[in-house]
Amino acid sequence: MKPDRVVVGGARLKRKARKSGGGDRDRDEVGDGHRDVSLTALWRVAQPRCPDWWDQFSRRISGMRKQNRRSGNSKEFGSFFRISRRTFDYICSLVKNNLSTRPSNLADFNGGCLSVNDQVAVALMRLSSGKSLQSVGDLFKLNQSSVSQITWRFVEAMEEKGLVHLNWPSDEKEMERVKEKFEKIRGLPNCCGAIDATHILMNLPMVDAANDVWFDQEKNCSMILQGVVDADMRYRDVVTGWPGKLSDASVLRSSGLYELCQNGTRLNGKKVKLSEGSEIGEYIVGDLGFPLLPWLLTPYRGKGILELEREFNKRHYATRMVAKRAFSRLKDMWKIIEGVMWMPDRNKLPRIVLVCCLLHNIVIDMEDEVQDEVPLAFDHDSCYRQQICEEADRAGSSLREKLSLYLAGKLPP
Repeated sequence: MKPDRVVVGGARLKRKARKSGGGDRDRDEVGDGHRDVSLTALWRVAQPRCPDWWDQFSRRISGMRKQNRRSGNSKEFGSFFRISRRTFDYICSLVKNNLSTRPSNLADFNGGCLSVNDQVAVALMRLSSGKSLQSVGDLFKLNQSSVSQITWRFVEAMEEKGLVHLNWPSDEKEMERVKEKFEKIRGLPNCCGAIDATHILMNLPMVDAANDVWFDQEKNCSMILQGVVDADMRYRDVVTGWPGKLSDASVLRSSGLYELCQNGTRLNGKKVKLSEGSEIGEYIVGDLGFPLLPWLLTPYRGKGILELEREFNKRHYATRMVAKRAFSRLKDMWKIIEGVMWMPDRNKLPRIVLVCCLLHNIVIDMEDEVQDEVPLAFDHDSCYRQQICEEADRAGSSLREKLSLYLAGKLPP
């Protein structure tokens, strides 16, 4: 049984439909089993001065009268939504036409119609907090069905309008800027990206034999997200939807990225001269879970490696940490994919994950100051052992050796 897949590299989006694998009741687009965060932690009572949408919205959901005192509007907004008001307004502008032109009977418990801003606020709270439908509904005075419907409408709108924020570098100048930033980390020349994969955990019925494929190496039910990021932790290529049972190497080989790089369509740009008779092409870096290829460099293995190989590993590790930090921030900012989802709709989940990646990139593109308050972690797959891929292409080994000699200053002139 093949799962739904969402693949984005450049402006390309692919989906393969699959019949639903179960008759699970009372589940929404991504399940409803995350832990709840207290409303006190999410909502610190403070009333802005300006009678704009945020003023009316905050008074409506808090149930408090407006207080005639100064308050930190921007700070409280960021604390509530985990993005700045400027970024929020931009997201609203992206999805405005889609959310306003489609017929809807959405209203809160008081009978008030929900504006585009209201709908975006509900969807972002659902995605960023990971709170249950009931808890989000209680906060916004909506029933669970409305929260689910609003979130899905937002996801569909973002899929259509937000893909401009997830693309492979489109020209040589943009790629050169990516390479320069990577080289500044620890000196790896001509590096175009860092690749990693993470598990989106799910709680699925044990009695259904069709769910066996979702059990990963740690005996958890999960769906895999693979991504290539640039030095700013921006996603440049993502693929998700594959079951957790597959290894990172298997997901890579099944991806559009692999096909494009293998046939020379991608990572085929300008080469860098290392010495008079030696040059290297474009490549990305990844951990030991991926194969060593002419365009994907992995670290050396073993305890008896040479000093120059250990030095290469140190530089390689520091460079690929960009991807691990990106996945950690993705899960921390958009907590709906951080915890364990209760019987999610596996047809829709890949699209939810994609939209979280789009939102992650938008926060970076908007230079949102709120992201600076999110601590950078390194572990996005806690309790998962390092996967080991034995595959090593001869051309990839030659490139890695050449680069190791260059970085150690021992490459013949």
